[in-house]
Amino acid sequence: MIIVTGATGQLGRLVVEHLLTRVPAERIGVSVRETGKAEDLADRGVRVRQGDFDDPGSLAYAFEGVARVLIVSGPADAAPHRTAIEAAAAAGAKRIVYTSHMGANPASPFLPMPAHAETERDLSASGIPFTALRNGFYAATIVQVIGQGLRDGEIVAPADGPVSWTAHADLAEAAAVALAEEGGLDGITPPLTGPEALDLTDIAAIASELTGREITRVTVPDDEWITGVVSRGVPEGQARFLLGMYEASRQGEFAEVCPALGEVLGRKPTAFRDVLAATLTP
Repeated sequence: MIIVTGATGQLGRLVVEHLLTRVPAERIGVSVRETGKAEDLADRGVRVRQGDFDDPGSLAYAFEGVARVLIVSGPADAAPHRTAIEAAAAAGAKRIVYTSHMGANPASPFLPMPAHAETERDLSASGIPFTALRNGFYAATIVQVIGQGLRDGEIVAPADGPVSWTAHADLAEAAAVALAEEGGLDGITPPLTGPEALDLTDIAAIASELTGREITRVTVPDDEWITGVVSRGVPEGQARFLLGMYEASRQGEFAEVCPALGEVLGRKPTAFRDVLAATLTP
């Protein structure tokens, strides 16, 4: 069995769809917190079982018969990933595939990056063959973050740096390749990135072209930005979490553009412009 965790999420669902074009449905299982959200997959022959990274017993059931498992990472804590790795090992997994990040770094100011680095260490120590997919930063993340700015005509944010924004669909396809094909991606991969690195000034220019309206980039000091978003109802902890993304981008942690994703896909990865265009309404 190939088991996919988080299969009702944006990435996990796309991985399952790609797997269904590569292997028979009866060889695919999903581990999800709410099985009702995966009823359509069950109808197509996929094995659906309840599994929760916070409940090792549930993972023993969800991972039964596993040969390969995809551990879709959570926000910023390595402990649940470690639980999933241990459950996969106990179930006899022959390979663990993990959605890491191109910026995995124990010293990063963006909290998910140290967690990814810690999980990569846990995978190395597990003794099980593994693939840590060093995914590029999800393009959908910044589209969501700047949504209000696109509507208002001003993208107001702290100073940032270039990021090689990458499409969910491309990364899901790469994960399916790692799960379904022998002798491919192994160990910690090179960065799996989109075709170019863009900062918010670049994105504002692209958005202006796509919408036919002038959208400007406004840079504000970190503390002023925190105060502004908190005044609009965002919890301060969440605001400071997001500030870490800008701080890390300023340090160049997400700027590398690598050909590896295109080589896995056999085509050029999706441009950020195309991701943004697909989200805009006329």
